[in-house]
Amino acid sequence: MSLERLWAGWRTTYIDGVATQPPPEGDHECLFERLSREPDDVSLVLARNEHAFAVLNAYPYTSGHLMVAPFRHESTLAGLSRDEAAAVMLLVQDANVATLAAYSPDGINVGANIGRAAGAGVPGHVHVHVLPRWSGDTNFMTTIAEARVLPEPLTKSYEKLMAVWPS
Repeated sequence: MSLERLWAGWRTTYIDGVATQPPPEGDHECLFERLSREPDDVSLVLARNEHAFAVLNAYPYTSGHLMVAPFRHESTLAGLSRDEAAAVMLLVQDANVATLAAYSPDGINVGANIGRAAGAGVPGHVHVHVLPRWSGDTNFMTTIAEARVLPEPLTKSYEKLMAVWPS
């Protein structure tokens, strides 16, 4: 059995244009801090607990791609308190339940990109991605055309996940 390689040339644009740039200087508000303060239906926040919240990803890899973040601005998992880390994981578990119910995927990716070198789009605020996956869901559009095909708008993903989110 040989290992196939699929090249994702579109990532070069991200790496060159975003990941290698220094963070902005001065007093600025983090994306997750802003999202945590906006109304849920505006920011597409799916759930909250005492220390964390779950929100749809505005630039999803697949329909239903969401993120779980602590309220407190912290760049690493190790920097979270035990209570914050547990709160994040509880929402990750709920996200898995909702994702399975809403999308019936063949699998689910759960992961955190910690630091710019690991691909973190918001390196100063740790967050965990949860996204449904289907057998064969990587296709020529991403690898050749530098585009993703998402079959539903974010508002539809929000409605589907909210309808089945564990209470």
